[in-house]
Amino acid sequence: MRLDKFLASMGKGSRSEISKLIRSSKALVNGVLVKAPDTKINPDTDVITLNSQIVKYKKYVYIMLNKPDGVVSATNDPNEKTVVDLVDTEDKLRGLFPCGRLDKNTLGLIILTNDGDTSHRLLSPKHHVSKVYKFKVEKPLSKSDVLSLEGGVDIGGYFTKPCQVKLYDDLTSGEITLTEGKYHQIKLMAEAVNNKITYLERVSFGPIVLDTSLKRGEWRYLSDTEEKLFLEGDKI
Repeated sequence: MRLDKFLASMGKGSRSEISKLIRSSKALVNGVLVKAPDTKINPDTDVITLNSQIVKYKKYVYIMLNKPDGVVSATNDPNEKTVVDLVDTEDKLRGLFPCGRLDKNTLGLIILTNDGDTSHRLLSPKHHVSKVYKFKVEKPLSKSDVLSLEGGVDIGGYFTKPCQVKLYDDLTSGEITLTEGKYHQIKLMAEAVNNKITYLERVSFGPIVLDTSLKRGEWRYLSDTEEKLFLEGDKI
């Protein structure tokens, strides 16, 4: 791999910016100064230093974000703040995108990554990765409402798959576990039983559970254990 391409893929800047740094004697390969941006390296074995800092090779990035209200699940938007905009690190330059989406006014767990293959696999309907949401509705839910939701309801020509609903004592809030993710699905499901969602927060995606120490808009990298669980999420 070319040195400039490697450094760009690690989020150290654009190819042109990195080329300038290399030509300005800012890069070392195995302790040896190099000035050619097209210097060939092995990212698995060579020690690369830029601006006196070692750049470790990591192909993919996995980030847990606690999505706040009013932010869209997209990589960029000309009018709205996106979940990617909330990441204030050079990894933002590495092609991050949300694994799945949450509606603009839905809160909670979203995973940002640049691992397209894993994201596609986990979002594929055949893998049935479960997602848990906390919700509140406008009116109390009856036992028949819960049975209808769990059995599947018509949300505009599509019947939802069976799900699990855990209703809290106040009968207007609880948790719902889905294995699919149609557009506005939970809101439409509530409407199907003549009700309305007033609050919605995703608290888990497959085996990954939202870190409650993260405030709205805050993020962190997945731990090694979480990353392993995420990569095996379709097997849980």
